[in-house]
Amino acid sequence: MLDAPNMPLPATGLSFPEGTDEAEKRAALLLWLRERRIEEVECIVPDLAGVARGKVMPAVKFAEMQPSHLPISIFWQTITGGYGEQGGDDVYAEGDLNLVPDLSTLRQVPWAKSPTAQVIHDVYRQSGEPLEFAPREVLRRVVQAYEAEGWKPVVAPELEFFLTQKNTDPNNPLEPPIGRSGRPGAGRQSYSISAVDEFDVIVDEIYDFAEEQGLDIDTIIQEGGASQLEINIKHGDPLLLADQAFMFKRTIREAALRNDCYATFMAKPMANQPGSALHIHQSIVSIETGENIFSDPETGLATDAFRHHLGGLQNYLAAAMCVLAPYVNSYRRLIPDEAAPINLEWGEDNRSAGLRVPVSGPEARRIENRIAGADTNPYLALATSLACGFLGMKEAIEPRKAVPGNAYQADHGLPRGLLEALQLFSSCEPLKEILGVGFCELYEAVKVEEFEEYMRVISPWEREHLLLSV
Repeated sequence: MLDAPNMPLPATGLSFPEGTDEAEKRAALLLWLRERRIEEVECIVPDLAGVARGKVMPAVKFAEMQPSHLPISIFWQTITGGYGEQGGDDVYAEGDLNLVPDLSTLRQVPWAKSPTAQVIHDVYRQSGEPLEFAPREVLRRVVQAYEAEGWKPVVAPELEFFLTQKNTDPNNPLEPPIGRSGRPGAGRQSYSISAVDEFDVIVDEIYDFAEEQGLDIDTIIQEGGASQLEINIKHGDPLLLADQAFMFKRTIREAALRNDCYATFMAKPMANQPGSALHIHQSIVSIETGENIFSDPETGLATDAFRHHLGGLQNYLAAAMCVLAPYVNSYRRLIPDEAAPINLEWGEDNRSAGLRVPVSGPEARRIENRIAGADTNPYLALATSLACGFLGMKEAIEPRKAVPGNAYQADHGLPRGLLEALQLFSSCEPLKEILGVGFCELYEAVKVEEFEEYMRVISPWEREHLLLSV
């Protein structure tokens, strides 16, 4: 047996000084697993939809750090389990990809019946090249574009979701769960402490699960929908925060299931209720100085970099909408007066605008992108939002004038549906270049297939209003 290295082992995740050899890493991993009596390890890869794909193996086998594999076809899968039409030989051959664990993401699974760990993996081709359309790699590509300019992006996601009663028949509408008062959750209770307390057992479970996994919650609040909550994650590195958002989704679902209800991140799960968003706060700091480049260090005023980043978001986000609103259901959320934006106007502390500049000091000047839905893949959402701002900075795009009042009164400046969004995405060459042409072509193929699958379904609305009337 390998001796344990002389280094502290944190409760969650393993990181190593540069130059640590593989034998020391394996020894540290084995000790971490043994201290927690881990029996099996979930080897996880986020796919295009943000679904956790992977395999489970005995802890002893995982500790050997031998290569493991998944077929490349998992990245061509639609949300229903079909495949994008343009997958070609990659889909039919189902060639293996190499999985490489990122041990900094190693966590114990708090809801597992037996001691289990989970770890997010990066994906490589057999040639050793990173898989260019894996979501983590797409985000890395954008972050590296910033780093090449001497910049480091900083993000803070806010993730909304609904709790609902269990729904085993998809034909039945969702209903709010019963709270501790014996009544179902009620809407229009934004920021109500008593509304959060209705489901305090679930909230406490989320806190406990998050603490055990080292997931850093800032706040949990009641949103405007019936049993709709929002979890705010502290700001930081985009890849770290995307990993946390990815793990939070799974954690929240498990906490709900423990308490006999569902948690859903559908963008618009219930009629006559607001939808759920993934709000993205983003700013940029200088790698050299560590200062926020959105603010002038002497005057504290907004800089050209701030205006151009904002201009890039206004100019390119419409073309990125199929990533931020990835399903036909996503566009049901983007309607006026339902706490979701309908355009890319911006305003100071204006929540009716798609782009909000919160009240803050110069060191914390940032832009809140309120466009993305909770149903988006967090890696891809952060990548595309940052990419749009980056393009604005490189192209020196000036934003439109701020909207001081009700931005819902402005024109609907976003695609109205998935097919329109895909057409804009397909024709936006600058966005393709920064995100990667291979990723964009694959993503478009998968989303077109999902749209075709949706068009083969006859909805209750059609049966109700067309069956005997037309």
